[in-house]
Amino acid sequence: MHNLSEQKLIALDHAHVWHPYSAMGSGQPVYPVVSATGVRLTLADGRELIDGMSSWWSAIHGYNHPVMNHALQAQMGNMAHVMFGGLTHPPAVELAQQLVALTPASLQTVFFADSGSVAVEVAMKMAIQYWHAKGQPDKQRFATLRHGYHGDTFAAMSVCDPVAGMHTLFSDVLTRQFFVDTPQCRFGEPCTDAHIASLVKTLETEHPHIAALILEPIVQGAGGMRFYSADYLKKAHALCNEHNVLLIFDEIATGFGRTGKLFACEYANIAPDILCLGKALTGGYLTLAATLTTNNVAETISTGKPGLFMHGPTFMANPLACAAGLASLQLLRDTPWQQNVQRIARSLETGLAPCRAFESVADVRVLGAIGVIELHHPVEMKTLQPRFVDAGVWVRPFGKLIYLMPPFIINDNDLTTLTQAVTSIIADLS
Repeated sequence: MHNLSEQKLIALDHAHVWHPYSAMGSGQPVYPVVSATGVRLTLADGRELIDGMSSWWSAIHGYNHPVMNHALQAQMGNMAHVMFGGLTHPPAVELAQQLVALTPASLQTVFFADSGSVAVEVAMKMAIQYWHAKGQPDKQRFATLRHGYHGDTFAAMSVCDPVAGMHTLFSDVLTRQFFVDTPQCRFGEPCTDAHIASLVKTLETEHPHIAALILEPIVQGAGGMRFYSADYLKKAHALCNEHNVLLIFDEIATGFGRTGKLFACEYANIAPDILCLGKALTGGYLTLAATLTTNNVAETISTGKPGLFMHGPTFMANPLACAAGLASLQLLRDTPWQQNVQRIARSLETGLAPCRAFESVADVRVLGAIGVIELHHPVEMKTLQPRFVDAGVWVRPFGKLIYLMPPFIINDNDLTTLTQAVTSIIADLS
C-alpha cells in the first residue's frame, strides 16, 4: 500500500476517506505525508513543510523524537495493550503518579480516557454523579462560556457555543446548558463586576440545577482563540464555591506548557474540582487523555449509589500511550521548555506585528507559544491552504482565524519562515 503513487493515494483518499470537518467529494486539497522529523513534514512529492500546528497542538516535542521512539519501542517489547478492568500496569500507575505531582495539590485521582472529548464526557458524568451521591439529583446541567469549545461528542457538544460553534445543527437534541457571556477582560487586565455579571446572574438564579461550571482557563481554543483575564478565573472560582457548584477546567489545549505555564490555571493560582487533560499529554504520539479530580469528588461518587463510577473505555490507559506520556513528561523536565516558549512568544510577537497594519486584520494576539491573527472575514480554505503549502509551511486556518502553535523545539529561523509566510499571505488578502 505504501508503494501507491501520489496520484493514486489522493484518488483513493478522495473516494473513501472522510477527513475532520470536511465533506466527501468537496475537492478540498489533501497533502499526503510520508514522514515527519523535528518540525518538518515531508510530502509524497518531496516537498518539506515547517509545521506551525503541532498536529493540532499535540506534538510539542516535534516528530520522530529519539527519546519518544525509544520509550515506545521498549514498551512494545513488553506489552502493547491490556484491558484495565481488574488489571493494572506500571506505565499507567507511574503516569498517574506524575500527573498528580504536576497538577494542583488537591487533584489526587486520575481517570484515563481515549481522547479529549471523552475526558470532558467523563468530567461531566463525574459532576452529575457527585451531586446524585450527595442527594441533589436536580444538579445535572452545566454553566459554560460562550465561544467555548470542549469536543465533538454529545455531552461535550452541549457545552460548546450554541450559536457561533460548530454544532448548531444538533441544538434541538443536545441538553440545554446555561451559557454566560464571553469574558471581555483581556489577558493581563483586571476583571470588573461588569465583566463577570453574566456569570454572577446565572449562578445566583440557576445554581440548584447546575452541577458544574466548565471552561477553558485563560485561552478559549477552537471556539475563537480568545485570551482572557486570570482575574476572571479567580472570581469564577469564588462564585462556584459560594453557590455550591463544581468547577471543571478543560486544559486539553492549554496543558503542558503551551501558554507559558505548565497549566493555564497557574496564572490564577487556583485549582478546579475536576481537570481535563489531553493533546500534548503524549507529545502527539498516541491518543490519550486524563480526567483528574479531588479525593472528595472521588470518594463521594465511590460511596454513593451505585457505588462505582459509570464509565470504562476499552482502550483506557493503553500501555503504549501511557509510556509515551511518561516520555513526554520526561522531555519537559529535561528541556528548558519555559525558555523555549518565551522565545517562541517573542518571535511570534515580532513576526506577526506587521499584520496589525493590514485592513483585513481585526486583531493580532500572542500568549506563550500561541500566535493568532483574527481577520474581519472568514478565510476561503480551498484557495488559502495551497498558498501556505507553496510557501513551505503547514498552517491550518479556520473561520476568521489564522494561528500558529508550533512545536516547542522549533528554531528561530523556522519561526521566521513561518511568520513571514503568514504575513506575506495576509498582506495579499488585504
